[in-house]
Amino acid sequence: MLDDFAARALFAALGVAMAAGLIGPFVVWRRMAYFGDAMAHAAILGVALSFGFAISVFSGVLLSALLVAVLFLTLTHRNQTSDSALGVIAHSALAFGLVAVAMSRQAVNVETYLFGDVLTVARSDLAMIWQVLLVVAAWLIWRWRALVTWIVSDDLALTSGYHPKREELGLILALALVVAVGIKAVGALLITAMLIIPAASARPHVRSPEAMVLLSVVFAGVSAFGGLKAAFMFDTPAGPSIVCVAAVLFICSLLVSVIRR
Repeated sequence: MLDDFAARALFAALGVAMAAGLIGPFVVWRRMAYFGDAMAHAAILGVALSFGFAISVFSGVLLSALLVAVLFLTLTHRNQTSDSALGVIAHSALAFGLVAVAMSRQAVNVETYLFGDVLTVARSDLAMIWQVLLVVAAWLIWRWRALVTWIVSDDLALTSGYHPKREELGLILALALVVAVGIKAVGALLITAMLIIPAASARPHVRSPEAMVLLSVVFAGVSAFGGLKAAFMFDTPAGPSIVCVAAVLFICSLLVSVIRR
């Protein structure tokens, strides 16, 4: 675990997990899990865009995630239900992305982006992951009171002088950033799990929003460390191993909650 590539993998997994742990409670509170899933599915389209326009994978995935947000807001304003709109966007983006990658002249291993390969993280990727983590943390600290008020009620946010649409846009942008950096570590199909599972694990044991965010980060960090260690020990894929550890922690959290009650 002290080799250079292993250290990069560990810090990358921890960075992505902690960023997801910070955003995850808000995704759970606002019931945006399906929205995050749509963004993650569109990440494959972002990979194709990055190769087609010779830009970084991070930029391509971020653009595709923002495109999903724009399409979702447009469709829901045109009397489309949110579930159907997200279903159309998510599966269409994934299908078009897979076709575009297959048609590209680049030799691309799609599984790397579907399930992640944290062991191949470069120093530039590691720097980007931790920059996103710091940006997300700073944004949460800055907008904390407004976000919590918005989580409780849109009307309460309005009467308190906040703008619900602005807070929603900020959360969407933060979610897009986390998805963009998470694709390299845990993959497009698993990043949503890291947004939801640690937050769901923390929920039964807290009584305040601050405590839930902090405990969610702890669960996410333990999942990243334990999953990466399990991947080294049993020679299993790192991304799925991290999610498996997160799922085990969720089951343990539920058992503890039942015993306490």
